[in-house]
Amino acid sequence: MGIPLRKVGDLNAIIAQRGMGCASDSDMSNLDPVTLTVIQNGLIQVCNEMDLAFVRAAFSPVISEGMDRSDGIYDTVDGSLIAQGELGLPVFVGTMQFSTRAVIERVKTHYAGKVDPGDVFIVNDPYLGGTHLMDVRFVKPFFYKGELFAWLANTGHWPDVGGMVPGGFSASATEVEQEGLRLPPVKFFKKGEMDQEILSIIMSNIRIADQRIGDIKAQAAALTTGETRLTELIDRYGADVVRAAIAEMRHRAERQMRAKIADIPDGVYEGSSQVDSDGVVDEPLTIKMKITKKGDELTFDMTGSSPPCRGPMNSVIATTKSAIYLAVKHVFPDVPINAGTFEPLRIVEPEGTFLYARYPRPVSGCAAEVSQRVAEAVFAALTRAIPDLLFAAPAGTSGNLGVGGYDPERKRNYIMYLFTGGGYGGFQGGDGLSNGCSTIGISKMPPVEVLEQFYPVLFEEFSLREGSGGAGEFRGGFGINYAIKLRRGEARVSMVMDHGRTGPQGVLGGHDGGTNLVQVDQGGRVYRPPHISKDQDIEIGVGDVVRVSTPGGGGFGDPAKRSRESIARDVVRGYYTEAEAREKFGSAQAAQ
Repeated sequence: MGIPLRKVGDLNAIIAQRGMGCASDSDMSNLDPVTLTVIQNGLIQVCNEMDLAFVRAAFSPVISEGMDRSDGIYDTVDGSLIAQGELGLPVFVGTMQFSTRAVIERVKTHYAGKVDPGDVFIVNDPYLGGTHLMDVRFVKPFFYKGELFAWLANTGHWPDVGGMVPGGFSASATEVEQEGLRLPPVKFFKKGEMDQEILSIIMSNIRIADQRIGDIKAQAAALTTGETRLTELIDRYGADVVRAAIAEMRHRAERQMRAKIADIPDGVYEGSSQVDSDGVVDEPLTIKMKITKKGDELTFDMTGSSPPCRGPMNSVIATTKSAIYLAVKHVFPDVPINAGTFEPLRIVEPEGTFLYARYPRPVSGCAAEVSQRVAEAVFAALTRAIPDLLFAAPAGTSGNLGVGGYDPERKRNYIMYLFTGGGYGGFQGGDGLSNGCSTIGISKMPPVEVLEQFYPVLFEEFSLREGSGGAGEFRGGFGINYAIKLRRGEARVSMVMDHGRTGPQGVLGGHDGGTNLVQVDQGGRVYRPPHISKDQDIEIGVGDVVRVSTPGGGGFGDPAKRSRESIARDVVRGYYTEAEAREKFGSAQAAQ
């Protein structure tokens, strides 16, 4: 860069000196391809090691086993993404740079632009670049030889942040305060020391507080790991070379994405998707997606989508934008991830819709569910333009289930939170994956053995939901069935899921996948949620069973064109009976 920074974290000075933090063309021209590649992979590895440190040290199974977290490196001035770990949730690729930007703005307005080594900010406010309240972010300034070089940030899903129901997924919340404790960006660690007063406020407002300290320390330790590894990388190549490499990485990612977009035929492409309901008003919410492709840019317009809703299925703008980012990355997976990747994407901010939530709209379902409907609408639109690169809709729900109660044997309260997989959509040349993770992440359901060890439950069933994939020339993948029996005590069950009213969309003649199903067996009585996929505070006792069937993926292409060999293989494997195969794919094709 060639511009010395002050030996303090003075953001105002850095902005004045460095503008947007980009290296000059002359700096970039001196970088050989090998060095650039090594630094690029080195930055990703720093994030990967932060991910691993977080996972290994976290107490909660949702983080340690489910891997619901992410780590990244962000620009000093504007918080734009430099690198993200390969083990992090894709939905955080956009939201974390927005929340980091919110921290930077907070530093300028409340801390006179000054930060110190060892400072760590905590924030979970959805309206400041967040998702839902359970996704808690830590943001830390990274100094190299006394100069503020970058920001390190991570997100971890806390099992509880207070609110109406254990786990935070209130299906009937009508304002954000009912969902839990909302934290603006504040210094949680000051020069390396945890602020005990802030800690006490947090602990006094969440359930199972004594268990959260393990997650807090793990989250902070991951950032310390990042500091160590990033320092080693800069020691090896020098600060100016690494800065130049970061700028070049951004430029190259932008050029690659523009080249991919340029190959899409110019035109206007439309698609849509639906949310079952908001959990309060039993009516579907519609996402209308219009994508305009011109030259090497894509413009996304969601005007005409449903207005803000009463229940928790509103989406904050950071999550809405991040959902579009991750959808495009699904289409072009080989483009590296950094801020440059998304420069060719223009998003018309959908003000006046449920996709642009403002305080105090509840938002607990935005990241886990609404973001997947946004991505589904993008897929539906672009399939019309580039069917060879797209696929039918995946299951598109995280299947959020929270069980909170008291274990009389262990004499302690508990909160069990889990999310589940479903079927992926068929694609040109292959069937969809069964029991795949949600569109928004690489997270996985914690092993049932771990859950049974931690909580007073027994999994009576965990099986493939045969036949749930949508029929097509290439069928959708299958969801799963699971059944959880309460072994001891009493508990309350809450859920925020989706695709219970309509299944994941089939494309090009393919059929929709199977819908999400929920029921609770209560001593001989069967209870089904009135909102199909959303409910809260369902009381269960010993022997009661919660049964869930997750959606299958949509089918791709005309089912009548499916090969006899593929149909026969599915029947032999037990995915369909012969009668089901004839019904779904036609008697001629299904004949043995």
